[in-house]
Formats: sequence, structure tokens, C-alpha cells
Amino acid sequence: MQAAHTYRWGFKAAALLLISSVLSGCGINTIPTLDEQAKAAWGQVQNQYQRRADLIPNLVEVVKGYAAHEQDTLTAVIEARAKATSIQVDASTLDNPEKLKQFQQAQDGLSGALSRLMVVSERYPDLKANQNFLALQSQLEGTENRIAVARRDFIQAVQAYNTEIRTFPGRLWHSIMYSDLPVRATFEATSADADKAPQVKFK
Repeated sequence: MQAAHTYRWGFKAAALLLISSVLSGCGINTIPTLDEQAKAAWGQVQNQYQRRADLIPNLVEVVKGYAAHEQDTLTAVIEARAKATSIQVDASTLDNPEKLKQFQQAQDGLSGALSRLMVVSERYPDLKANQNFLALQSQLEGTENRIAVARRDFIQAVQAYNTEIRTFPGRLWHSIMYSDLPVRATFEATSADADKAPQVKFK
């Protein structure tokens, strides 16, 4: 009797293991895996935009020391930064296309304000020779490149996720187990060169 019980238990355990292996091989875990990868990629986008936002106050202060009368340009950068940092898109709102669009527009607005500040800097040779300014320039250039890479990685991660839930067998698993996970929005190109890092050279 004990041997029969042990046999049945062993058979059930083996059957569960086999079913788990088959389901895993069929891609049952692919959708949540790609979902998490997309969220992680978005986290990197946020990190890089935050890094840029953190550099701006010091940049404004350095420019102000040499070009204090360029108040309109400096104010525009400060206001654009405030708007960009006020719009947050986290894992709970990442599936909201309107929120993502607002975030993108705010960040694009900050990019435009920074570009105008860079044009202003051309008028001040002493500013361009300042060591603090040169250090901030280097950090900002590097950050813009990292933003471009992070955005590209996020777009690719979302594309993989969306493709999975729209094609077989992912579409089947999505309808059965993951119907609460919607098609995810991504960045929209705002120009022909949207996939390239903005030019932020102060020279």
C-alpha cells in the first residue's frame, strides 16, 4: 500500500514537472519576461533624463556668471526643466499613451531650450573657456548619447513585447493568461533625425 502511494506521488510529481517543462518550452513565460524587460528599459530612459535634469542647475549658474543679461534664455531652460521633471511615467502609467506623449513633449521642450542656450554661449568666449563649463559640456554630451541609447533600447524592448502578444503562440497565451497586459506605446519620432543624439557641443 505504501509503495503504491509512493508510486502515485512520484508519478504526479513527474507529470507536473513534464507539464511545466512543456509550457515553458511553448513560451508561457515569454510575455511576462518581455514585459519586465520593457519596464527595465524604461527605467534606464528615466535615469538618463534625470541625469540630464541634475546637470542643468549647475550649467545655468555657470552661464549666468558670464551672460546674466541673457535672462529670457536662462529662464526658458529653468522652466522647461521644471516641466520635464514634473511629468513622471513609471511602471504603473507606462501603458498610458497620453502620459508617455506628455513626457516626450516635455523632454523635447527641454532639449529645445538647451539648444537655444548653447547658441547663446557662442557669444561669450570667456564662458566657453571656463573649466566648469567645459566639464558640464562633456557630461551633458555624454548624457545625451546615453539618452539616445536608452530610448533605442526601450523602443526595441517594446517592439519585442508587442510583437509577442500579437503573433502565435504569444497571442494565444496573451488571450488565456495575460489579457490584462495591453499593447504598449513607445516613443514617436518627432523628426527625421529622432534616432540620433542631439548635438550639444559648446563650440
